[in-house]
Amino acid sequence: MPPANRWLVLVAVMMAFLPVVVDMTILHIAVPSLTVALGATGTEVLWIIDIYALVMAGLLVPMGTLADRMGYRRILLIGLLIFGIASIAAAFSTSPTMLIASRAVLGIGASMIMPSVLAVIRTTFEDDDERARALGMWSVVGMAGAAIGPLAGGLLLEHFWWGSVFLVNIPVLAVVIPLVWILVPDTVISETSEWKIGQAVLLVAGLVLSVFAVKAVMKEGLTIAAIGSFVAGPAILALFSRLQVTSNTPMLDLALFAKPAITVGILMAFVASGALAGFELVLAQELQYVLGMSPLEAGLFMLPLVMAAAVGGPLGGYLMKALGLRLVASFSMGGAACALFALASISLMDSNVLTASLMALLGLCLGMGLLASSIAIMGSAPPEKAGAAGALESTGYELGGGIGITMFGVLVNSLYVSSVSKVAGSGREGGGSIGEAMTLAQQIGGAEGEALRDAARMAFNQAHGSVLFITGGMIAFLAGAVFVSLRNTSAGDVASH
Repeated sequence: MPPANRWLVLVAVMMAFLPVVVDMTILHIAVPSLTVALGATGTEVLWIIDIYALVMAGLLVPMGTLADRMGYRRILLIGLLIFGIASIAAAFSTSPTMLIASRAVLGIGASMIMPSVLAVIRTTFEDDDERARALGMWSVVGMAGAAIGPLAGGLLLEHFWWGSVFLVNIPVLAVVIPLVWILVPDTVISETSEWKIGQAVLLVAGLVLSVFAVKAVMKEGLTIAAIGSFVAGPAILALFSRLQVTSNTPMLDLALFAKPAITVGILMAFVASGALAGFELVLAQELQYVLGMSPLEAGLFMLPLVMAAAVGGPLGGYLMKALGLRLVASFSMGGAACALFALASISLMDSNVLTASLMALLGLCLGMGLLASSIAIMGSAPPEKAGAAGALESTGYELGGGIGITMFGVLVNSLYVSSVSKVAGSGREGGGSIGEAMTLAQQIGGAEGEALRDAARMAFNQAHGSVLFITGGMIAFLAGAVFVSLRNTSAGDVASH
């Protein structure tokens, strides 16, 4: 391929990748607006947010295999078309159920786009140095896209309705689809590779049922549906795991977990991505519901967190060459835990400088942790299993985001209900989440509605602080586990990768 065309192909696939990563974070800032507009419950809001990542995580590997068989350009174009149709459906959703379904279809489209983009880059750039540069540019787009999501959402909601955060994808796709059609070669790697869609369906079903069980128990207690999901979800996941061990062609190579560094790396990817996604979601709600900020003001307030996370990876790569994986990985997790403890103990508006500094520290440490997890995984995987290791890493990253949002949301809502019962006198008066309380307060109006808003704000603030302490403790424990598990890893090992 002519040199100029290679870089044009890179521009096309990076533009195709941008809406996927922006959609991971742009919706966080729109939660208060869509909650009121659609009358969504706290549980429905969590499904709206995390169904995207859960579906994508389960389908990434089989969609990559399908792209090997059918051609990267073809699957990329199909994924972009699905993503565009689902964006329109999401923008004009008239109920929480319709929006959840649209977000699930968005996850299907994204699962076709992501592996195809990486495959096109790897096959287009045959020179190792050029490929490294291209992948570096791709990673910057990914980090920058996730970083600008909340700000872009704030800007859109300042002038348009909540559906605009989805509809903004359409102009981008209108440009990207013709570029991909014209510039990207239709490469087919293997027409005989086995498509493991059945195993992927098991994974998605097990995850969705398990997450549903957790949310249902926290919301309604031990109902028949919750108990059934608690039994069925883990059972399906156990069947999936058994297939990965016994099948000659497993979807995920679980044998890689035998290496401690890979296990630690995947755990770090899971925890770091989950903590970042969960904290962003809860922070966006507190800034708007409790502190009364507009979506744009909230997006600007969150910039230190997301921008620091974007630069954490490159900085972590530099530090690892000097200090080694073990120190950077363990201290990045320890720094994130300290930032969470500090944020839990202050009011966000006590000092703008202190709050911004702590949020930047949290984002920086989590960004470094994600880079460290990637090096731990890929640096410890045998060369012949690099693809399998990459699939595990991607799945762990997406699962972390989805499960992190679930755990943060469920904990905050549960603690909120407990606190609002004490403050307002009845759990029902404050609803099952602050979003429900604000919707109810708007319907009641007057002094009674304002009293409900005040009670809900106080309860949510207490719940948010408690969740940050709990999460900080979990990450502090992980930091110690990382330090012990990577004791045989040296700086030279990292430099070689």
